[in-house]
Amino acid sequence: MKLLIVEDEPNLLSILRKGFAENNNEVSVALDGKTALEMIHNYNFDVVILDVMLPDINGIEICRRLRAGKNFVPILLLTALGTSENIVTGLNSGADDYLVKPFKFGELDARVNALHRRAHQETDKIDVITIGDLEINGRAKTVKRDGESIILTAKEFKLLYYLGKNAGRIVSRDQILDNVWDINFDMNTNVVDVYITYLRKKVDKPFKTKLIHTMKGLGYVIKP
Repeated sequence: MKLLIVEDEPNLLSILRKGFAENNNEVSVALDGKTALEMIHNYNFDVVILDVMLPDINGIEICRRLRAGKNFVPILLLTALGTSENIVTGLNSGADDYLVKPFKFGELDARVNALHRRAHQETDKIDVITIGDLEINGRAKTVKRDGESIILTAKEFKLLYYLGKNAGRIVSRDQILDNVWDINFDMNTNVVDVYITYLRKKVDKPFKTKLIHTMKGLGYVIKP
């Protein structure tokens, strides 16, 4: 699994990182909420292990922002606050599971594995967009065309997914910036055009039929 551990306590972070790495997982870490959000937006993780008490943006707020942005990466919250009210707040914010400190690593590992299995069991039938011979799986973050897997970066995937969700409809550069980059980019930037070029090289160029079309003066549309 590709795991992101968001924890600002050095000793606990070291234990978790070592334990998951020894179990053949690819482990990334973030020490604060802002860094965690940036990493989750830019990279695909199988599970996020998220401490509630962080020095800037707390774990509850991170969950809320991710779910509001339609990011459904599995999240397990870690906290020293174990009352029923705290647990309900955490789960209602969008977390998938909740573990109270102190805990045994074996239990955390088992819960993370369960989240990963559950996400993969749901992947095949949920959130699959089909456009001609192109298949975009929103949960698995995979793309296939004519049965052939296409490897995209996280941002390329997010752009293609947005176009796919709006298949047959023209979307402007401003709409793409608002929905794919999640920040207030300079509207004069050419970042959208650059990433459209990246997508065309991977999704269109190797195949006979072109799916991504430029509508001059209006934006882009993906359609057969």
